[in-house]
Amino acid sequence: FPCTQLLPCKSLPETLLFQLLGLSIATLSTVTHYGLRFTLISNVSLDSNAYKVIHHTAFYFGICLSMTLILAALLSSAATVQESQCLTATGFFCFALAFCGLIPAACWRYTHSMEVEDSMMDVYDFVYEEVRRNTSSFRRHELTAIHEAFLCCGKHSPFGDTTNVENKTCPPDQVHDEGQDCLQEIQDFLKKHMDFVFLLLGITIGFTVYGMFLTSFLWFSIHFSSNLYRKGKYILR
Repeated sequence: FPCTQLLPCKSLPETLLFQLLGLSIATLSTVTHYGLRFTLISNVSLDSNAYKVIHHTAFYFGICLSMTLILAALLSSAATVQESQCLTATGFFCFALAFCGLIPAACWRYTHSMEVEDSMMDVYDFVYEEVRRNTSSFRRHELTAIHEAFLCCGKHSPFGDTTNVENKTCPPDQVHDEGQDCLQEIQDFLKKHMDFVFLLLGITIGFTVYGMFLTSFLWFSIHFSSNLYRKGKYILR
């Protein structure tokens, strides 16, 4: 918040911090939605698979959350400059709204992380089996794109006839590499991504609570300051 008679001059970096936090969430949401690996899985995913719904929901939630945080920072900054209780209350409401969205999101990440991993691996399993049965040449191109994006090659199949699929869809330098199982690669990649998302959610929750306390202090400061200004003023008749 900027400098006024009510608050010290050290609060301007806090406004920039909230805006930076909102931009970080927007950037992560955009990368998650338009990133090559996520886009490939989403395009291949069937309507019966839950990944496509999760993919779009996460993007729109992240954009709304980032806009709410940026709006809360701007409203609180304007409220400090104008010493407006209405703007301060609106800023507090935006922080509270973001907090109410962050808590369920963090809980969902903790309890449903396996659902996201399973949905992505189910998509790969579906495409892989379609190619193995030679039912679709279009699926072969999709599987090749997945292998190139995740830098992996095939999977350990109980049927034992994966060599033909790998020769057709894997890059030449990865056909005979060991430890390149795509299911494991997808799981490791998504685990790292979800851990980063959870870390960012935790940091955002902490600063959102701090923003709620700060706007509450600002509201009470403006309220009591305006009452003090009226004391001792008399009108002579």
